[in-house]
Amino acid sequence: MPYRHLSDLPYSVTSHLPPHAREIYLAAFNNAWKEYAARADRESVAHRVAWAAIKKQYRKTKKEWIRK
Repeated sequence: MPYRHLSDLPYSVTSHLPPHAREIYLAAFNNAWKEYAARADRESVAHRVAWAAIKKQYRKTKKEWIRK
């Protein structure tokens, strides 16, 4: 289901991403949730879309996500 607040995001997101990246994740997930409403697997698709949005603006180092 869509997320209302950054604090609602899964621990796997909040524990690894900086605040700005969390905002990107939330917006991308919610948008994909609406766009793929007809799919049975829309939650997993929305998570993949959200991570792809993160990877456009951030890159992962050994320890953290940093802005490109």
